[in-house]
Amino acid sequence: MVARYWSARARPDTGDRYLRHFTDHVLPSLQQIDGFVSATVLRRTVGRSIEIVVTTYWRSLDDIRRFAGDDIEIAVVTDEAASLFVDYDRRVRHYEVVHPEP
Repeated sequence: MVARYWSARARPDTGDRYLRHFTDHVLPSLQQIDGFVSATVLRRTVGRSIEIVVTTYWRSLDDIRRFAGDDIEIAVVTDEAASLFVDYDRRVRHYEVVHPEP
């Protein structure tokens, strides 16, 4: 299994809007992709901003490629989501899930 890790920073007034966007739009789209397993969203307040960390879990890098395209490290962020952020990672990181064993 592979974890795809991405983060963003939002203003306090847009952090909750992204969480709704994720639940209403992102997650249903991901669930339609063969090889998508699950996702977690973490949030914390850092100074005057909200840090959001999204980790999606996939069966393989090939499954991620179906979602992200050939350059799998490019962040997939819609214009609607990007408008909610002060800043966000343009590149993602991938990790092999080693515990618990897949």
